[in-house]
Amino acid sequence: MKEMSKDTTAGAANRHRIAEGNPLGANSEIARKLKQYYDELVSDNVPDRFAQLLSQLEQTEPAQKKD
Repeated sequence: MKEMSKDTTAGAANRHRIAEGNPLGANSEIARKLKQYYDELVSDNVPDRFAQLLSQLEQTEPAQKKD
């Protein structure tokens, strides 16, 4: 019984040390993948048609505020 509790305690201490070195702990791989995905999305170019629609929207908003 003592052997089992020693192993459990050692495992908890080891997990604690890993978590200290990495603030995200076990979620660090998930966080890394999400950041990579976000960086890819941000670096993508906006399609011309979408940019035109945004421009049209920006031009109509000031006209609507005057009314």
